[in-house]
Amino acid sequence: MRVPTDEDAVAWHRVFADPDVMEFHGGRAAELSVYEELTARQRRHDAERGFCLWTMLDEAGEVIGFTGAQPWPRDWGPAGEIEVGWRLARPYWGKGYVTAAARETVRRVRAAGVPGVVAMVDAGNERSIAVTRRLGMRLAEVFTTPRSERQGHCYRLDW
Repeated sequence: MRVPTDEDAVAWHRVFADPDVMEFHGGRAAELSVYEELTARQRRHDAERGFCLWTMLDEAGEVIGFTGAQPWPRDWGPAGEIEVGWRLARPYWGKGYVTAAARETVRRVRAAGVPGVVAMVDAGNERSIAVTRRLGMRLAEVFTTPRSERQGHCYRLDW
């Protein structure tokens, strides 16, 4: 895991062009400019807070997605809280990458003095729900997202 670089915006855009990866995130990748802004924001988060959405790399150093934590970015939901999240290229699913990286994220966020985290997960995303369980998170709230009107779950982990 590393703090995202400028070049990672292009890699994230490529990795997230897969409809399977984006099934619970609007179905398709955002414009490249969105990832450029997102990676810049993550560098600021890391400098200011000591954590961010880190770029995940495979053994060969190829970008395979991200995992990490950031302040919840929307005006609905767990405002003011730190959300852990992940998104991974399809060929790497089911190999333990996300769980290992999410555990490391929780360790780093806890070390930074954050009292707990949330994970916002689409109610149909069984793979991500399984990761929250492996992290020891508990279901704290069921909600409907304002734009997509899909059911979601807010999982919580306090220490």
